[in-house]
Amino acid sequence: MPIPEDVTGEEIDKDVRQELQSLPKGLADDVAKNLVMIARLIDEDPEQAYGYAKVALRLASRVAAVREAAGFAAYANQKYGEALAEFRAARRMSGGVELWPVMADCERGLGRPEKALDMAGAPETHKLDKAGQVEMRLVAAGARRDMGQLDAAIVTLQSPELASNAVQPWTARLRYAYADALLAAGREDEAREWFAKAVESDKDGSTDASDRLAEMDGVEFVDALAADAADDDVPVEREDDEPRTPADGDRDGAVDGVVDGRERDED
Repeated sequence: MPIPEDVTGEEIDKDVRQELQSLPKGLADDVAKNLVMIARLIDEDPEQAYGYAKVALRLASRVAAVREAAGFAAYANQKYGEALAEFRAARRMSGGVELWPVMADCERGLGRPEKALDMAGAPETHKLDKAGQVEMRLVAAGARRDMGQLDAAIVTLQSPELASNAVQPWTARLRYAYADALLAAGREDEAREWFAKAVESDKDGSTDASDRLAEMDGVEFVDALAADAADDDVPVEREDDEPRTPADGDRDGAVDGVVDGRERDED
């Protein structure tokens, strides 16, 4: 697959670069470039990121970082069985536990929430750092919801991290999951309170908490251009008399993706 000229391979994390030192230099550079492309595309074009992951695997399947990146690319494409196999391989090679929560979430994706809960109670969970433990809690709550155990999901999310006023990278998602579980259980007033708290802590827009809160408040967003087009189907003329419809406009710029631990959205 083509690699843009601006991609050098130097963009990857230094720890990953160190892993690649076991390869011949030319091969290491090629693998690094494919890893950069996975990271760049995994959010905006997961299917293409998956293609680069396949190339990286053909080049260096014995490198843990490559297996991990391939796992995330498969995960982003909802290929949970394949993702789980890659994560297991990466874990065997590295000996770490960082992938434990996303591995459990793959079990959810495969329709095995009971297995995800078993993993949540395994010794590996206690070896995770704080961020990993919060991710594991989110996965366990999602598994409870998969099984129709709404009250248990709510209890699972109740934790010191949820109650803390300090804002951490996981705070918005944890509050959002709690609000969503409350709403599913019919506890609307509490859900609204926690959606509002999620909005307060969601500085990078990692959730749609503001939209959910507006929906609960009965606020309806209308696309002005679409509304104009529906009311008046007459093309708008450019200054050079070239016909233009009101729906024309610039698209949002592409946003670079990051290969890291990701959870599926709580349903």
